[in-house]
Amino acid sequence: MPYRISVDTGGTFTDVVVTDEKGRFTIGKALTDRQRAFASIEAGLAVAGEELGLSVGDLLAATSLFIYGTTRATNGIVERKIARTAFLTTAGFPDVLLLKEGGKAEPHNLQMEYPDPYVPRRLTFEIPERVNAEGGIETPLDDAAVRALLLQFPQRGIEAIAVCLLWSIANPTHEKRVGELIEGLLPGLPYTLSHELNPILREYRRASSTAIDASLKPLMQSYLLTLEQDLRDAGYANDILVSTSFGGVMHLTDVVKKPIYLVKSGPAMAPIAGLAYVAAEQLAEDIIVCDAGGTTFDVSLVREGQVEFSRDTWLGPQWTGDNLGMASVAVHSIGAGGGSIAWVDPGGLLRVGPQSAGSEPGPACYGRGGQSPTVTDAAVVLGYIDPGHFLGGRMTLDENAARQAVEQLSVVLNETVDRTAFAIMTVANENMIEAIKELTINEGINPAESTLVAGGGAGGLGIVPIAAELGCRTVLVPRTAGALSASGMQFSDIITEAGASKLTTTESFDFDGVNAALGEIDSHLDSFAGRLRERGFADLTKRYFVEARYRFQVWELEIEVANARFESKADVDALVEEFHRVHERVFAITDPGQAVECLNWRGRLIAKVEAPDLEPVRAAHASGAEPDRRRSAYFGSGLVETPIYLGEQLVAGIEIAGPAIIEEPTSTLVINPGARARVSAGGRYLLTPPEEAAR
Repeated sequence: MPYRISVDTGGTFTDVVVTDEKGRFTIGKALTDRQRAFASIEAGLAVAGEELGLSVGDLLAATSLFIYGTTRATNGIVERKIARTAFLTTAGFPDVLLLKEGGKAEPHNLQMEYPDPYVPRRLTFEIPERVNAEGGIETPLDDAAVRALLLQFPQRGIEAIAVCLLWSIANPTHEKRVGELIEGLLPGLPYTLSHELNPILREYRRASSTAIDASLKPLMQSYLLTLEQDLRDAGYANDILVSTSFGGVMHLTDVVKKPIYLVKSGPAMAPIAGLAYVAAEQLAEDIIVCDAGGTTFDVSLVREGQVEFSRDTWLGPQWTGDNLGMASVAVHSIGAGGGSIAWVDPGGLLRVGPQSAGSEPGPACYGRGGQSPTVTDAAVVLGYIDPGHFLGGRMTLDENAARQAVEQLSVVLNETVDRTAFAIMTVANENMIEAIKELTINEGINPAESTLVAGGGAGGLGIVPIAAELGCRTVLVPRTAGALSASGMQFSDIITEAGASKLTTTESFDFDGVNAALGEIDSHLDSFAGRLRERGFADLTKRYFVEARYRFQVWELEIEVANARFESKADVDALVEEFHRVHERVFAITDPGQAVECLNWRGRLIAKVEAPDLEPVRAAHASGAEPDRRRSAYFGSGLVETPIYLGEQLVAGIEIAGPAIIEEPTSTLVINPGARARVSAGGRYLLTPPEEAAR
């Protein structure tokens, strides 16, 4: 079958990407329907199908693979639109979710109260049992007490259960028994056992991930299974894959069992796309990937051709938010997108975000009832977005409504409408710059030595001043920038993980214990690999990791280990050498004489999915490009008559000097005065900021 479809459902827009056998990308974009996922998917497919000359049904019938990503799980957590979840823990430890990790951003502020736990204390229940750190049973599980407790849950309105008992990673007998009792007394009620989901030593992170996973099961299982049925009813008959937080995809039937993998599933795909596009252009493999959508601005990194991962993902503020406790692509998100609302704080300072107009009612210019000024409204007022050509002309914007919304703010600021709109864009850009610095400069990465990839529907509006401020010399903007995360799904592999805990040190390495843990991991991965082979996936690889630290350190670094077994001291020495290298890269220091402690072990199974070729090479041009039209645009010092180019008419080799604007069907690229843009052989835009262009 000739087509592959990937979909990313965001807070404002749903992006649809269709690729054919020749590598051509066709993009559809539609406002997100918050009630039913398929409604907005169908609208996006209709746009893509119209360009391909196919109905939605014919397009789905001719599709071999459907890949889906969504922000619904993340939004559910942040907005607390989750299932009413009971948290079961060992007697004497009811405050694990309340105390979290004990940190706070203002350590000397004694007036700060503890944030609310993910599961309220009234739904936290203590189980009479105790297992020690060696796996011995100190206090047997009280079956009768557990039975009596579970029988109360229906009248309490419990919709899901999270079970995290102390030291279940050393001996899961009691957790397994609680699971059996749940199935026997409350059949069909979703539950999660911590030792199965996330067998790590850190008690809070294990408990947090267990609670998050359980709370998402009713919401996401219904959401995904309804989507699956809608797709089947519409004519799609093949595999449905879902993008996950660790930069890969899993089968829908697998991810439904562990919906925590859906957290940040959309943003995790942006660096996958960025890496593919940068590799095609043969640019520097240290990459900063920016994805500015309607609701958020997401930043992620690729180092030396490898996507950066993190096991320290906080949903909300660090320390006071909720820790995912699982591996995920390192994505830093802030509320700064096209729909971010501009406002003036009590001190008279202009702010942008984190509140967003979303898709309902949306920015004022959408004409759906929104009245607050947003970044998109500012872009319309400044002339960056042509109201008659938004989304390729499929959606007409209300310029008067945008101007009226910005005018409200201009009165408060005592400025002109144009200067107020320009200030909104500038503040939004500064927010994005600070987000990039937090993930780069603060981590010892020089943006000037990296390739900056701009994506998202709003990504091209301010990328030139952002790059100039960061000192970036190379900026890449794909033609598919408006659907960067959905495009990344086209290049992603099927990935799953399994873990086990085994504490040991390199000076007294427990070969038998570590090999037993790795063997347990291998068993889980082999079981999953068998299911993949049944589905026709043959190219499978495994990678192994350990979370390690110098003795007396508090936090660990993730280190890749070469093999699934440790046979000799040479294998341990290789692990130590790799730990020193990573520690030097992250902290600019090593301690060669110090022993290394190894805590948690992980295995990752990767099944290669045959990715499509990138867009076909564009023919070289014979002469310069002619603008489609001209329009007045504001760049800080006044209105400038600015040429508007259509991206589909620009062939390879063309250079465009700013000020200019390039319109793609799903995004707009603003080339500020002094900057230059060149069309590469693959049709992507290579930007040079003003200072670099002058040099």
